[in-house]
Amino acid sequence: MNLVHELTRKPWLADEGSVTENRSGRTFSIPPEKIALRVFLAVVTVLFSLMVVVYSDRMSLSDWRPLQEPWLFWLNTGVLIVASVAFQWALVSARRGQIDGVRIGMWSAGVCTFAFLIGQLWMAQQLSAAGYYAESSPAVAFLYLLSGAHGVHLVGGLVAWCRTALKIWRGLELGQLFLSVELCAVYWHYLLGIWLVLFGLMVLT
Repeated sequence: MNLVHELTRKPWLADEGSVTENRSGRTFSIPPEKIALRVFLAVVTVLFSLMVVVYSDRMSLSDWRPLQEPWLFWLNTGVLIVASVAFQWALVSARRGQIDGVRIGMWSAGVCTFAFLIGQLWMAQQLSAAGYYAESSPAVAFLYLLSGAHGVHLVGGLVAWCRTALKIWRGLELGQLFLSVELCAVYWHYLLGIWLVLFGLMVLT
């Protein structure tokens, strides 16, 4: 009888309690939004890494002519740094329970981000007016490519920023805002790091 009982026993039913415990969320304490952001940033890292590798290889060819970066290139970089600092201010204020600091930091970061994107478009317009088209030089083409790819990711981040700004405008409590503010701050810090790498690569080469 014991042999028959062992053969017909269903062990997964005995472990049902542990499965339920895992599904309750105690095993995975990281919010799914954070996991999704980490996966997305990993994909973005691969994308920009490939661009950097291609840039480095293309630069070694004989037809490469370095481009003198316009002054807006430097100014826009400073504006993006201020945006990242503003997001960090909002995050620190959220941790301290200071909703006014969150509002100021988020709105300042949004304004600086829009200013950065407008500055990038203005820089592209100035380059085109001076005769620097994408097909005129590999260096110019890569400047447009790298700046454009980074700008597209910033525009995508502004969607999350707008959703967080709406939550602040609706007067939600900090407990309902903290995760959104934290995700925005992490994303902007990451994009700042990416931009500094691209900026250094284009300036030094």
